[in-house]
This record gives sequence, C-alpha cells and structure tokens, in this order.
Amino acid sequence: MRKHLKRHLPDHQTVQENRWLRQLGPQLTHPRLWHLNRHSVAGGVAVGLFCGLIPGPFQMFFAALAALLFRVNLPLAMLTTLYTNPFTLVPLYLLAFQIGSVFAPQEGSFVAPPELTLADLYQWALAMSTWVLSLGKPLGIGLVILATLLAVAGYFALRLAWRIYLVRAWKKRQASRKSRNRAGEPAAEQPRSPPRHPASHPASHPEH
Repeated sequence: MRKHLKRHLPDHQTVQENRWLRQLGPQLTHPRLWHLNRHSVAGGVAVGLFCGLIPGPFQMFFAALAALLFRVNLPLAMLTTLYTNPFTLVPLYLLAFQIGSVFAPQEGSFVAPPELTLADLYQWALAMSTWVLSLGKPLGIGLVILATLLAVAGYFALRLAWRIYLVRAWKKRQASRKSRNRAGEPAAEQPRSPPRHPASHPASHPEH
C-alpha cells in the first residue's frame, strides 16, 4: 500500500514550492508529516475530509496547518480536500444546510444555489460566496457537523482498510512461502520391496 500511495502523492519539493506553504518553512520537513503508516494515512484523510468543507479557497492551507498540528501525513491531507470541487460542492452544502436546519430551524432561509458555469468560474465563485453567506447559521452549524462526521468515518474506514490489506498481504506471503517450501522438498522415496533371494535347497549328497 505504501508504494501505491507514494506513487500518487506529491513529494517534499513540490509541497515546499507551494506559494501558500513555503512560509511554513522548516516545519514542513518534520518526518512524521511524511510517514505512511496506518495512523498517519488515516489521520491525513480525516484532516482532508474536514478541511475540504471549509468555505473559500484556503482548504489546502488549513489542511496543511492541521496536519502540522496533529502530525499526520501532510500530502494526503492536502490531496483529500479535492473531494470538494465545482461538481460536489453544492450537493454537500445543501446536505450541510439540511443538517444545520435541524439545530437552527428559525435561522436563515433557503436560497437556490447559482448555476455552475464552467465558462466563467470566477463569476460562479463570487456567486457561490454570496449564496453561502445567505444561508447563514444553519449552513455554518451543518458544515461543522458534516465535516466532523466525514472525518471520523474516513479515519476509521482507512484504519479498517489498512488492516484488511495487511491481513491479506500476510496471508498471500504465507501461501507463497508454503508453495516455495513444497517445491523445494525432494520427492518422497517409494518404499523398496525387499530383495528376493533364491530358495535354499538341501545340498544333494552323492550316494555311496
């Protein structure tokens, strides 16, 4: 699993060259931010899922700060924030608004979200900002609750998936080792039948 993750995650140099992250300086070189083990991977995904719902363009920056705080995998935390994008943002925010409305039913009123226009993403982003602010307190409460639920679910799901992967890999190695051992064993010798001796006859004596 580590090999697959390393292949797709950004390296030290890529992260340090980011204009938002370079101000963090030598803190980005802490070894625990780059470890790939069950805790750091699950923690990185949890941080990314939580920070991905932060409104505005600073999701990766806040994910990096949270990774520094909790000492989890930084590249994975940043990469996971990309689950929120122009295609998923509106459904997720609508779900958050519905959750928040349960706890603040009298606050704010629902307004239809702006239509996505790929031809002019800048104007769409401005319209989205206005829409988010119009939803008020229910959206704010709902985002915190939804982000927390996603982070907790993602953390334990990744730990479980890592455990399953390790168990399967261990069983595969065991089966491969047994197969090699069987191939190296000499063929079992067939039991040999005892040699046959000619029947002994009493010696014939000449008649006198």
